[in-house]
Amino acid sequence: MFKYFPHTDADVQEMLRVVGVKSLDDLYNEVPEELKHKGELDIPAAKSEEEVRKQLRQYADQNIQLACFAGSGTYDHITPSVVPYIASRSEFSTSYTPYQAEISQGTLQYIFEYQTMMANLTGMDISNASMYDEATATAEAMLMCVASAKKRDKVLISASFRPSVLEVVKTYAHYHGVNLVEVPEHDGTMDKAAAAELIEQDDVAGLVCTQHNRHGLIEDFEGIAELCHAHKTLLAINAVASDLAVLKTPGEWGADIACGNAQSLGIPMGFGGPHIGYLCVKNELVRKMPGRLVGATDDANGQRAFVLTLQAREQHIRREKATSNICTAQGYMCLHVAAYLSLMGEQGLREVNELSFAGAHYLHDELIKTGLFEDCFPGKFYLNEFTLHLTGGKGNVSAFIKYMAENGYLAGVEAENNCLTIAVTEKYGKEEVERYIELVRQW
Repeated sequence: MFKYFPHTDADVQEMLRVVGVKSLDDLYNEVPEELKHKGELDIPAAKSEEEVRKQLRQYADQNIQLACFAGSGTYDHITPSVVPYIASRSEFSTSYTPYQAEISQGTLQYIFEYQTMMANLTGMDISNASMYDEATATAEAMLMCVASAKKRDKVLISASFRPSVLEVVKTYAHYHGVNLVEVPEHDGTMDKAAAAELIEQDDVAGLVCTQHNRHGLIEDFEGIAELCHAHKTLLAINAVASDLAVLKTPGEWGADIACGNAQSLGIPMGFGGPHIGYLCVKNELVRKMPGRLVGATDDANGQRAFVLTLQAREQHIRREKATSNICTAQGYMCLHVAAYLSLMGEQGLREVNELSFAGAHYLHDELIKTGLFEDCFPGKFYLNEFTLHLTGGKGNVSAFIKYMAENGYLAGVEAENNCLTIAVTEKYGKEEVERYIELVRQW
């Protein structure tokens, strides 16, 4: 009756004989009777495909769709409709790790194109494919610093990272024996003087800092790379991928490693995921890089072909030998990003940032004018995200967020000291921004 069940009655009896029991119930003899369920399980009756679809639509309709002005690592950008169409093409789909190049050319090609575009975007020599998210990519950058150092296990990390990233990196550091030291903030950005003092002790494997920090501020790393390299310390810079179309790249700053979140490159928020992290390095660090690397070559007929390269096969099939374990399904995120970048191009990405910048700065200034908010970091530069201190109205930030949600807006992300971090993307134009301001005035 159930053709998808893999075992016949004879199969089951043979397996029971081998393990030395007479029935399936005997497998649970060690479980106390009071823990065993008596009677039938409360499982719904079988449904037709259409009935299941109807039920899923009802569940989906319960999701409240809000205009999203929250950021903090996840940004509500527009995804061109052709991107998911391209990503669904069978030429690019596979259910297995593509080390069998002869049957995986579509997968290998889009990974190669993804790597090429991400290396160009970050100003680095090579990109891998792919990391799970920003936090784990940053943690891998930290581990690369230690793996590349000689007898150094100390890594510095800026306290201006978002807590969601910082906590994951701390966890990785703890279980890998890394001595992780936080560099404090000064006026909303990493304290460069404090970082310099630590680096000059000549026992630091790497410095990990963030360009677009937890307050939305864009940090200045002038002179940091030179300082690091003078003391044999690697520099890893975390950046929001989309920002790099208009900001100075990690490569231009002199970084050895670039890492961060590429969700901003056309991947929908998806109620929290999936995301994609990126990791790009200079050539001399390529052998220390986890994840997949795809190269281009010529086949026996002289035609262009793609293969996994610069890594042992154990990277993909033996967990204990791998430098990092990246699931096959994560490659889909690479495909999504590659399609987005190829469609948008340099000019398209620049326009996305220009629209986001204009909307954010307009909203920032108008909110200050209401008298209900104060700038937490006056005079500091931000791109599309900023942090304000709520000083007026009918309550605290939590109450404000609830009020805005009741009126169709995800107002921002709550920060400490009754502050709110707000992000604006090209998805929301003047109409949505003006409505946001009007709701603030009515609060």
